[in-house]
Amino acid sequence: MAKKIRKAVIPSAGFGTRFLPQTKAMPKEMLPLVDKPVIQFVVEELVDAGITDIIIVTGYHKRTIEDHFDAASKDLVENLKQGGEKKKPLLDQVENISRLANFIYVRQKGPYGNGTPLLNVRHLIGNEPFIYTWSDDFILASPSRFKQMIEVYEKYEAPILAVVRAVKDEDYDRYGFAGGEVLEDGVIEVKTLIEKPGKEAAPSDLATVSGFILTPNVFDYLDQVLDNLEEGKEFYYNDALKLMLEDQKRIVAAEIKGGKFYDTGNKMEYLKTVVEFALEHPDIKDDFKKFLKELNLD
Repeated sequence: MAKKIRKAVIPSAGFGTRFLPQTKAMPKEMLPLVDKPVIQFVVEELVDAGITDIIIVTGYHKRTIEDHFDAASKDLVENLKQGGEKKKPLLDQVENISRLANFIYVRQKGPYGNGTPLLNVRHLIGNEPFIYTWSDDFILASPSRFKQMIEVYEKYEAPILAVVRAVKDEDYDRYGFAGGEVLEDGVIEVKTLIEKPGKEAAPSDLATVSGFILTPNVFDYLDQVLDNLEEGKEFYYNDALKLMLEDQKRIVAAEIKGGKFYDTGNKMEYLKTVVEFALEHPDIKDDFKKFLKELNLD
């Protein structure tokens, strides 16, 4: 029987240079989608899927993330209480944030690359499977992407890569792609992984995005990658997965069904996401839709 997945790791130590100067003082993970930071959407989805321990790997400039998931300040709580019933929903929201999960913060140390956060949390993961997911992209789906991934993990008891179908030619130059043997509809046993292959060289139309379920043996392969890392090269977790495939270790890719992928890691996609979320927000959607219709875009 597969071990229950209860831990998740979110790497959040990057500088967010695409959003400078905004991210000079505010982490990109805290950029708002109307009134909620992107990282909170990711955390809430993890919690909804049964995750109890969330490990956030940060840098010296990411204290705002810790403050956000901490208990609300006494001054803020008192201010909202003075607002009476009108401010009660807001008080409940800010107080509930710190109760979402057990939050653990680790400062990132090591070579540049997305493999480093994993080795930084090795001692906290132990011998358990866990979710590794980004803080600036997500998939809205029902059931959620993490629930879908956990269901596939419990069936195959192997690392799971979340994948979505590429819809634009440029997707093949932005994401990694997985190819392999079909196990069932939307699920493949991975035989090859290629980063940004271009459309002609892609092994399939399945882009690996947004999140992964990893098993603890990934750490041994990360050690191998690090031991052989050339000076000045980036340390990629994907290289560890490729070594696992070379050793005939099973890796499964699962298409997230009934969902939409949002990548808020660049300005244009972030703005598109904000507009879509504003059009669904219960407090402003009607007024916002009216505003958009009144714009003279010519």
